[in-house]
Amino acid sequence: MTLTLPRSYQGANGAAGPLLFLEGADRVALGEWVTVRIPGTTDRRGQVIDAGDKVTVVQVLDEPMGLAPGRAEVTLTGEVARAVVGKELIGRALSGVGLPLDGLPPPVGEALRPVNGAPMNPSRRVRPSEFIETGVSAIDGLNTLVRGQKLPVFSGPGLPALELAASIVEQARAPRGEPFAVVFAGIGITARETRRFLDRFTKAGALERSVLYLNQASDPTIERLLCPRMALTAAEYLAFECGLHVLVVMADLTHYCEALREIATARQEIPGRRGYPGYMYTDLATIFERAGILRGRPGSVTQLPILTMPDDDITHPIPDLTGYITEGQVVLGRDLHRRGVFPPIDVLPSLSRLMNAGIGKGRTVPEHRQWADQLYALYAQGREARLMAAIVGEAGLGAADRRALQFGEAFEKEFIGQPLGRRTLPETLDAGWRLLEAFPRDDLTRISDAAWAARQAARAAAP
Repeated sequence: MTLTLPRSYQGANGAAGPLLFLEGADRVALGEWVTVRIPGTTDRRGQVIDAGDKVTVVQVLDEPMGLAPGRAEVTLTGEVARAVVGKELIGRALSGVGLPLDGLPPPVGEALRPVNGAPMNPSRRVRPSEFIETGVSAIDGLNTLVRGQKLPVFSGPGLPALELAASIVEQARAPRGEPFAVVFAGIGITARETRRFLDRFTKAGALERSVLYLNQASDPTIERLLCPRMALTAAEYLAFECGLHVLVVMADLTHYCEALREIATARQEIPGRRGYPGYMYTDLATIFERAGILRGRPGSVTQLPILTMPDDDITHPIPDLTGYITEGQVVLGRDLHRRGVFPPIDVLPSLSRLMNAGIGKGRTVPEHRQWADQLYALYAQGREARLMAAIVGEAGLGAADRRALQFGEAFEKEFIGQPLGRRTLPETLDAGWRLLEAFPRDDLTRISDAAWAARQAARAAAP
């Protein structure tokens, strides 16, 4: 989409780190691409991040060292940031701005789309009602991810959030065999993590149905802001034009927010909570609200963003604002990680607000909700019994508390922990039932007689 003809201006009025300040520019569009030339040096790329009445702010994407604003020739190209989209991208590994990382030529694609997308008309949104199978029992069974949902993963420093993201990229699928693809956006990851992701997805065969956008920590700050938008633009085309159900995994959104704060500081904006810009809520909403299902269009876009909570503080602005926009959260537990449980998902503070819309008769099994409620109840009792045992000793517990304590240990090792990798939903349900059947029937107060009888009949019919 061309906005207008290119316009060149000799000399900028000032610079602050990677930012150039240009006065007197006309017909400037937010997000417009810019070329910065200085005699005797390589051209630098830039993008308009503030199109004011008097001053235009340009973020320089390349190394700003040696950039003399008075000698710079700034050319506004008349084009906004766009992404190549199409089925051809499936199987490709690209940088945060869409350049190839896999040694293949740049993708041609089927179309060029603005990376900022277009907001979904609320009247055309379809309520999510089908689930996506991630292969992770703690999510599929107890915090079910529903198509069109945005369900973030709250991690902490040192916890294996990226490993969980990689596992989901490898394992996720539509349970009934519908056309499915994964778009993965790695934001601010290291070069070693980039190589590991590429090797892992290639060996596992996951790259054949995935599009990878990998923004490295050494890349310019502005590219961390572009990377998730590039990924979502590709996902929207695959979903609403090609009819695929697309899962977008983004890790780590904390790096995105840090880049947002860095640019806001360079622009000398008045900071909000903990130095983050006051518009961070709105900015995050422009990413998260691109998930959904459109009436009359095939496919769906589902988001699983992963973020690191600084100091494990769930009230920090990043998880706090994310929680307001999204529909629940999956929380990683440090205590589980210390005990070697992977993935270390703490199911008690975790929640999927749309779970009930995606489970039950015709989708999973009729007794899914009861089954999940019973597991939650017994695990909560087991956690309380563990605290009590630390005070009075296990011998001082009653028989019911000892059963709950044993259940809690087994639940963490055999249900939450998945040393053998992917589990299908029937395998997840069966793993939970095996733990429940160790209890007397009278202790299973959340399970109805009909659900219990259905389980026993299924066991009897199994080979």
